Amino acid sequence: MFGSIWGYFYTSFLRYWLKWFIRQVTGKCELQRICAGYKPGAPRTMKAEYSLNNSKSKLLRAAVDVEEDGLEKYLDLIMREKNVKTQRDPTFKVNLKLCLLQITGYRNLFTSVEELRKETFDSDKVQHEEMLLKLWDLLMPEVKLESRVTKQWGDIGFQGDDPKTDFRGMGMLGLTNLVFFSENYTEEARQVLSHASHPKLGYSYAIVGINLTEMAYSLLKSGALKPHFYNTVSGRPQLQHLHQLFCYLVYKFDKFWVEEQPESIMEFNHYREKFHDNIKIQLLDPAVALTMTDSPRSN
Repeated sequence: MFGSIWGYFYTSFLRYWLKWFIRQVTGKCELQRICAGYKPGAPRTMKAEYSLNNSKSKLLRAAVDVEEDGLEKYLDLIMREKNVKTQRDPTFKVNLKLCLLQITGYRNLFTSVEELRKETFDSDKVQHEEMLLKLWDLLMPEVKLESRVTKQWGDIGFQGDDPKTDFRGMGMLGLTNLVFFSENYTEEARQVLSHASHPKLGYSYAIVGINLTEMAYSLLKSGALKPHFYNTVSGRPQLQHLHQLFCYLVYKFDKFWVEEQPESIMEFNHYREKFHDNIKIQLLDPAVALTMTDSPRSN
């Protein structure tokens, strides 16, 4: 109760006067101090985002939604409103632009991901069918599918004879992630599949991949992935950057599963949540970077 009252008092009254006082002393607005006082990355961009969202200026609050083609003009408007002179602070505009590219890029990334998630797998679309068959060829290059609808799909972790029914929750986002991992980290993907096929520690590879797609999606939606993307993408995060994160989650979950040695697949939800909690803890680190750099890259 006290915390919420203090938070309201601080953001509504005290913060404004504190900012005014510091500007009188330093001669710089809050955004200038943020851009000059932090290196590129999550701490700077997240502080800039907080400053913009909590500004009393309508112009500054709207900056987090500006499109890239209007960014230069908007930066000039911000500098005019905050009375920032390029001669006195030549790096401000460049640094704030990078922050805004990351902030607006994150929001646009979620929009793109949501569109792909809502796109259902359609057997009548050649592109969809080609992607599904490509996944099989990447993971099982020496085994030929007997037919499009077959129990063989179970060998790579689908539940039924026709994988299209397994994509309902995450749509084409699930399939796209699986193909991206198999195509860009082929050796690692086959290694993970071999672990998933273990007689005791095995799990349904494709189904778990779709489940981890949901994990990545929920982390993105909640904003928890901001530190990761602000640290690893110098500019606007794109779809490929979420696919890269998915690769990290699949690779690390497999290692986690093997190390934990669960009694059976029936314990999957427990270990999935434990892994999820570990990821969320990592994302609290301002310097977090969930990348595949610690594993060999396949050709």
